[in-house]
Amino acid sequence: MGVLSTLMRGLVRGADRVSEFTSKRGSRTHNKGRGSRPTGLRLSSNKFVSIRTMIPEFVVPNLEGFKLKPYVSYRSPRGTEPPLTAQSLFAEVVAPQIKKDFEEGTYSKEQLEKYGFEPTQEGKLFKLYPKNFVR
Repeated sequence: MGVLSTLMRGLVRGADRVSEFTSKRGSRTHNKGRGSRPTGLRLSSNKFVSIRTMIPEFVVPNLEGFKLKPYVSYRSPRGTEPPLTAQSLFAEVVAPQIKKDFEEGTYSKEQLEKYGFEPTQEGKLFKLYPKNFVR
């Protein structure tokens, strides 16, 4: 939105509506939060029932003796590796297996599942095509 249209909207509606609504502007009991998901359900009697499966469980590995720090400086040099693409991943992981099987004479077009090929996407949590295909 442009600056003039924002100013006009503020003048027409009132100056307090333009500013961001934060937890400081609400009542004493209002807590805007940070976008976390609820850990249960609110019943019609306005009672909150906590559901154990909705509570997030954080799995943290044991980091004893781990020498790296959790911060990476912006001044650190850029990585030298090119970004990973589907073609480079295929060339590094699957192509050597296919080449080895082809040289041994055990390669068959009917056994592509051995290399990670999936003919259907039934039962997959994230289907790649056509709904979620990036255009």
